[in-house]
Amino acid sequence: MPKTKQPLSANDIRRIYSSAPNSTRHAVGGVSGLELQKSVSGSCSWVLRTLVNGKRREIGVGGFPSVSLGEAREDARRLKSDIRSGIDPIAQRSHARLEAKRLTSLEATFGEAMEKFLAIKLEEFKNPKHQKQWKQTLNKYASSLLSLRVSEIKHDDLMKVLEPIWLTKTETANRVRGRIEKIIDWAIFHGNRTEANPARWKGHLELALQTPSKIKKTKHHPALQLSQASDWYHDLQQRIGISPLALEFCALTVARSGEIRGARWSEIEDDLWIIPPDRTKNGNEHRLPLSLRAIEILETTERSSEFIFPNSRDGKLSDAALSSCMRRINANARVAYLDRESGKPAVPHGLRSTFSDWVSEITEYPSEMAEVALGHAVGSAVERAYRRGDMLLKRRKMMEDWSNFLGAKT
Repeated sequence: MPKTKQPLSANDIRRIYSSAPNSTRHAVGGVSGLELQKSVSGSCSWVLRTLVNGKRREIGVGGFPSVSLGEAREDARRLKSDIRSGIDPIAQRSHARLEAKRLTSLEATFGEAMEKFLAIKLEEFKNPKHQKQWKQTLNKYASSLLSLRVSEIKHDDLMKVLEPIWLTKTETANRVRGRIEKIIDWAIFHGNRTEANPARWKGHLELALQTPSKIKKTKHHPALQLSQASDWYHDLQQRIGISPLALEFCALTVARSGEIRGARWSEIEDDLWIIPPDRTKNGNEHRLPLSLRAIEILETTERSSEFIFPNSRDGKLSDAALSSCMRRINANARVAYLDRESGKPAVPHGLRSTFSDWVSEITEYPSEMAEVALGHAVGSAVERAYRRGDMLLKRRKMMEDWSNFLGAKT
């Protein structure tokens, strides 16, 4: 009879580990198919070679010396017993890994999901102000969600965030809801949640909260009445200083207050003021043709700073600079400059509405041209894609006519 090969001993295994050539396999014995595999790098691991559902498979049983010879044989016997019972150890392990991964992903908190989402999505925002607002509003109003697991956020959690501000700060509350919805949608896509999004509006929160548009109407900024525009402009020109000049430039260009205060000499090209995308509300470059009076203001203004209308320290004017100037004009006027509908004193932003009224009620310029002058998006996304021009030549004449209407003839 042929001599039966004796199962390897613990000493045999240690000799293989220390001195056997790399990239070799050694039958262990004691359990059919159990081998000690020595890799190219010299590390050793236990492998069970066996049939699983009629297919030859190799199943890892751990590494040596962390798993001893006795433990490897015991695990190999258990695996073979499972296989005889119809269990596929490889499929079982794969399922366990997926489940562990799923459970780990479901541990993610809303705060963690928010940070990951913002790290990716904030790059899409061209305006740094929008980036800052996203994070600030979520940290301020959705702070109660930050430590909650995304997978466990419920309808009641959303209501605790939204209800206190839904009626008093409706616009902000609706933005917060939309931002929470986007983050949870992102988390669902990445496996952090399996249930429906509790922040969704349609078919869910719309049944629990009032429709934002029905809570309060959009408030319009108090505007100059057309019949008072020339008198107001005359009063403005009697005032001296940087703020009155900035306010006059604001009236002539109908730009936003923030765009005026941040205006730089580098943005002026001949008779054009080109506001870069990062300083406009819609994130697009805005070209404004300058009237003769607007150019005159630039020609008579000192270039002591990068800003066209700097403060006393050559920095940017404060938020209140133009508003304060307009309040002083109103306080000294013989007849108050009040908004026609609200009866409130006109404010700098209202000059844009006065300009729109002038275009629609007094001139024959198309409203579309006025919208472009104001830096608004005109038409659908498709229409804007096909409209390459910004009607600059036509707007140049319109802005000169507007300047003349105000009484700025040179």
